[in-house]
Amino acid sequence: MPPILEVRDLQVAFRGTTVVHGVSFAVQPGETVAIVGESGSGKSVTALSCLKLLSTGGANPSGQVTLDGVDVLRAPEGELRRLRGGTVGMVFQEPMTSLNPLHTIGRQVAEAITLHRPLRGRALAEEVRRLLRDAGLAVLENRLDAFPHQLSGGQRQRVMIAAALANAPKLLIADEPTTALDVTVQRQILDLLDDLKRRGNMAMLLITHDLTLVRRHADRVVVMRQGVAVETGPAAEVLARPAHPYTRMLLEAEPRGTAPPCPDSGESVLEARDIRVTFPVRRGLLRRVVSEVRAVDGVSLRIGAGETLGVVGESGSGKTTLGLRLLGLAPGSGTVMLRNQRIDGLSRTALRPVRRAMQIVFQDPFGSLSPRMTVADIVGEGLAVHEASLRRVERERRVKVALEEVGLDPAASQRYPHEFSGGQRQRIAIARALVLQPQLLVLDEPTSALDVSVQRQIVDLLRGLQHRHGLAFLFISHDLRVVRAMAHRILVMRNGRVVEEGETERMLAAPREAYTRELLSAAFNGGN
Repeated sequence: MPPILEVRDLQVAFRGTTVVHGVSFAVQPGETVAIVGESGSGKSVTALSCLKLLSTGGANPSGQVTLDGVDVLRAPEGELRRLRGGTVGMVFQEPMTSLNPLHTIGRQVAEAITLHRPLRGRALAEEVRRLLRDAGLAVLENRLDAFPHQLSGGQRQRVMIAAALANAPKLLIADEPTTALDVTVQRQILDLLDDLKRRGNMAMLLITHDLTLVRRHADRVVVMRQGVAVETGPAAEVLARPAHPYTRMLLEAEPRGTAPPCPDSGESVLEARDIRVTFPVRRGLLRRVVSEVRAVDGVSLRIGAGETLGVVGESGSGKTTLGLRLLGLAPGSGTVMLRNQRIDGLSRTALRPVRRAMQIVFQDPFGSLSPRMTVADIVGEGLAVHEASLRRVERERRVKVALEEVGLDPAASQRYPHEFSGGQRQRIAIARALVLQPQLLVLDEPTSALDVSVQRQIVDLLRGLQHRHGLAFLFISHDLRVVRAMAHRILVMRNGRVVEEGETERMLAAPREAYTRELLSAAFNGGN
């Protein structure tokens, strides 16, 4: 049987700079081929070239791409339109940017249908509902007028899948389809794709940097580095016996091990009791409050010096809201003690000098760094606020020390965030927090947007900083592999409440609650 997709000696150049060098692979009907590698390895460029979606912007693909018997790189535009959305469906990494925020989900799925099939009226609406049901969204089949922002991340991704599968494609290209999703939702999405693939003998090209997903879902794998396919073969064989040093590095870079022993000082840095955060639900013309959402519902915790408390749970479980409330950045109730000083009732003015002792590192380093400020200004901003009398020379010295401590060259301090990689930007965000010499760091999904190799670097960096400075970490994450490597204790949240908490190793080895077991099964594929 001929392959549905065959790529031979693909090369892609942008304005004279070659970014993909002679890549070759094939995808058979009913088969899943994964392309893996770090950011910048050429994974997405290769996938987009298979549909000639890089013909603008200076891209210059060459070689041969045969898709369902069509020579893609030489096909006329009309033939390409038939392939895109008809023969091939595509699911992109971030559904919130891929879905039109001004159009309802019903209209967007319907558009994918009508571009290739002449359905109208009631028949079209029924087909949209069928596709949503097939994508696991039966709950939305009577909410076709909903907009993307009204859905969860997993629901938005399923809407994209429904649109991609609208015309029973022979090939689905899924570009990092689960990166921003919780482990349980990740498993649901990929299990759904596997089921749809089996039912329709659909082939899938899966682009990812998560080798755990490759182990479970791929038949064959293509490992890319700097635009070159350094290793290809059956997924089980490549992952069990990698031949190329780069493949071995990717496998070894996956977060492993456990947190180093916690100093038993008995000293409490943060203590919180009965934390509650509610948000009003307003409806009607006058926007009256009709109910409330309990985002955090009676959570208590304690973190000691040099200790990491991991907070895990699905999206909407209240993890981030809890962290923001502890820092005084979200309204709510409950008692918060920082080094035996009660801070929950302080006014904004009274809380300001306390803030230097508790800092936060956000999930998206690019979004949390001002693009108009140099690295020196970003890292030194806290000093300007909290130590306004500090002389310029001393401030520059403190910024230099902070950058060196996170492994960055101080000579680059006059550059801007866009000039750095994702991992480097996260180091800048950590330096900004550290320069004030805090006692508590809230780390909100600090590694979720990073490659596995960069994740490990950040985990090692945080471990070293904690050891040297006795920092207390509140580590919020949905990635239990990273939490296992970082946390001394774990607190599991669901619907704003604590489901289970305890020592990390005990929790991972013998979880008491069914919900915790479900999270662990999704994260580790049923084992450690």
